[in-house]
Amino acid sequence: MKLPRQFFQPLAIGAPSPLRDLPVRLERMIHFLPPHVEKLRAKAGELAKQVDVVLGNLEDAIPIDAKEAARRGFIEMAKATDFGATGLWVRMNALNSPWALDDVIEIVGAVGDKLDVVMLPKVDGPWDVHYLDQLLAQLEARHAVKKPILIHAILETAQGVNNVEAIATASPRMHGMSLGPADLAASRAMKTTRVGGGHPDYRVLADAGADGGSRPSAQQDLWHYTIAKMVDACAAAGIKPFYGPFGDFADPAACEAQFRNAFLMGCVGAWSLHPSQIDIAKRVYSPDENEVAFARRIVEAMPDGAGAVMIDGKMQDDATWKQAKVLLDLARLVAAKDPAMGKRYGL
Repeated sequence: MKLPRQFFQPLAIGAPSPLRDLPVRLERMIHFLPPHVEKLRAKAGELAKQVDVVLGNLEDAIPIDAKEAARRGFIEMAKATDFGATGLWVRMNALNSPWALDDVIEIVGAVGDKLDVVMLPKVDGPWDVHYLDQLLAQLEARHAVKKPILIHAILETAQGVNNVEAIATASPRMHGMSLGPADLAASRAMKTTRVGGGHPDYRVLADAGADGGSRPSAQQDLWHYTIAKMVDACAAAGIKPFYGPFGDFADPAACEAQFRNAFLMGCVGAWSLHPSQIDIAKRVYSPDENEVAFARRIVEAMPDGAGAVMIDGKMQDDATWKQAKVLLDLARLVAAKDPAMGKRYGL
């Protein structure tokens, strides 16, 4: 166990000091881009104007014979593109793969100062974060990288879920976590081939009536427990929870429902795997204007958050003032990036 006084010390001589607070950034969607595809890579500059995070994907969904091309493509894209305020992330290959080490060494060496976050797949425990943490510090020192590169863990193994609290606090580099439902389903031996979302056979059934009539039934959320556990671990550690992928591009309504459930539970964003999911994530992870208006009324009625007031017949106190602040802080971030939303929020 690292002693508290040593926790924020650089892990390599010459590496930048770890951040004590995460950068305040809007990250409603992490948009995945396959960097080995030249025509998609060429659109990165335009894409950066539409999304909050551009992520170059090197892992799942990249063919084995395209792994090195994807790495080279990411470096080329990072060098050629001005991302402005949009985050630049990379999802490296898993630590047990033959590509992982070269992913980190080559990318940090070439574009370390432009890279914000490394997404680490299939994290089983804090030891995976510790390894990448040390390696990043060594490379930052070697290449004189000026700011620390953060780590984002994907929660997609049963062991990772079991160790979620330890993962969340493993390093000051920890940016957040994403749910990886497909690999997690396989790790748990769940009987589903869906990537995110519910399953029509995972249901609750109402009790039988005396008349023997039809019994109402409702589909349940396979991921509710895991999302809640991840959100709690992230909130306690001061890092960010995200919903991961929703694989059915032909069902935008189900995608929106899953994103919204995660948003209401505390997630700050989700992955967008297809351009059609960008606007869904933008809409869902931007607070509703009516909710923002009501939050403003609470804060205006209780400027210091003390005491209690009645608004529209409902009591508001310190707890609801804190809830209102969460919505208003998010609305201000959205307004700073999207002036049209700022007008709708009255900010």
